Amino acid sequence: MSPRRRRVDDPLWKSILEQTFSYFLRFIFHEADAVFDLSRPFDYLDKEFEQLFPPESNSKGVRYVDKLVKVFLKDGSEQFVLCHVEIQSSKGNGDLAERMFRYFYRLWDRYKVPITAIAILADENGSYRPEVYRQEFMGTSLRYDFNSSKIMDQEESVLRSNENPFSVIVLTALLAIKNKKISDEGLKAIKHDIYDEMINREMDKDTRQGLYDYH
Repeated sequence: MSPRRRRVDDPLWKSILEQTFSYFLRFIFHEADAVFDLSRPFDYLDKEFEQLFPPESNSKGVRYVDKLVKVFLKDGSEQFVLCHVEIQSSKGNGDLAERMFRYFYRLWDRYKVPITAIAILADENGSYRPEVYRQEFMGTSLRYDFNSSKIMDQEESVLRSNENPFSVIVLTALLAIKNKKISDEGLKAIKHDIYDEMINREMDKDTRQGLYDYH
């Protein structure tokens, strides 16, 4: 795997998500402002997540972009939601749905709070679309649905017209998928283009630099 390709799985995703998490919620959920109290700080529970799911020695990078985040609701109560976010850059073993369910039941067992799960799929396989896990045996059945967002489904023109800063992150990932074999000059042009998009959205300097180094 080339250094350029490996950056898609880079811990850089963690930093970017933390810097843009409110925009991420608005990008995924159109009703985010009505549901979440975005004026309250987020609590990133990386250590707690790693205690439940220790990194695997044979990991190919997917685990490094798991994010467990405590957010608060806007209904006036103290209830909070744990959002599990996973960036899947390759099909891997094809067991994402099962792993998402395993994350859910262990997090529920520990925290006993509502959980919304989001899998961002940054792979190139158009037919790979896990969004549900099922079990059934002798009249007993279980179905677990989770949010799944496919980078390849996004339209470049729509992302460019979206004022949400997180759309630049999705645009960057989309262009990385589409331009794997691009020349250095072509890559340089894309990076300058992306930087202009970030300037237009008034993204902070650290996030801009992180995305500029993404490819």
